[in-house]
Amino acid sequence: MTRGLVSVATVLVGLSAGLFTAFSYAVMPGLRRTDDPTFVHAMRAINGAILNPVFGVVFVGAGIAAATALAAAWGSDARPWLVAALALYVIGGFIVTGAVNVPLNDALESGDSGPAQLRAAFEDRWVVFNHVRSVLTTASFACLVIGAGRL
Repeated sequence: MTRGLVSVATVLVGLSAGLFTAFSYAVMPGLRRTDDPTFVHAMRAINGAILNPVFGVVFVGAGIAAATALAAAWGSDARPWLVAALALYVIGGFIVTGAVNVPLNDALESGDSGPAQLRAAFEDRWVVFNHVRSVLTTASFACLVIGAGRL
């Protein structure tokens, strides 16, 4: 059962890390090449579309699965890796997203200034913190993979 829980956590964290990383190396560089109205329109559409059940299961489920896997493997040699994986995911996935990326998304959505001003207030900071969460969630994934090998 423990191996199964660690496997589920690894898959879900990997999917989250992959999503954030895809934004870092493909989505945001692609949008950087657009004009301001297109950028704002596209990000608003993406931010609306991502709020769906699949994303919810993957994003929230990754944290729950990592915590459950840690509890199940508490007495094993995998524990330090699973502790690190959970901490990195919570910081990168939940804290950075909730403290920076979501408020920026909300400001972009509700902003009524022109597209150039909205983009200027959003893009650079959002991209930097997306890179942060990409690195942290990818490190979480790596810790889960190593932890699985220690079971």
